[in-house]
Amino acid sequence: MRASTSLKSLRFAAVLGLMFGALSLGEARAANPLELNFWLSGPRYDGGVADCDKALPTIATQFWEKESSFWNSSLKITGFSAVRETAFRPWQSDNIPRRYCTGEAMLNDGKVRKVHFSIIEDGGFAGYGNGVEWCVVGLDRNWAYNPACRAARP
Repeated sequence: MRASTSLKSLRFAAVLGLMFGALSLGEARAANPLELNFWLSGPRYDGGVADCDKALPTIATQFWEKESSFWNSSLKITGFSAVRETAFRPWQSDNIPRRYCTGEAMLNDGKVRKVHFSIIEDGGFAGYGNGVEWCVVGLDRNWAYNPACRAARP
């Protein structure tokens, strides 16, 4: 009984697959109004990107996490200075709004290093909130933004 039931379901699945396959062999047509997804209007960016100073705690926290977890280093950012905006939406206005900033980061080893970062509208986790991408010059150990963090600038 069990073998005949599974055989019947296998035949049914094969027939169903052939039927849908035959239906898809037809000529390609434009989408009808219900298939156009008219309710999905696309991203609407309004340029609501936070100021440069708002990203500094995030950068300090993420820097410490990266250094301690991946590089087994005790380096921490202890403060920032000379933080300024370098560009806002440097490309055409259709792109995701970004605010590019630069500044100096004081590390607990006594060195001052340049830090370049951008704040991205809807760039946070799962598109919620502002996201931050950053690079500390001389400490881009995995070369994600090298040379000298140039890829982190506009």
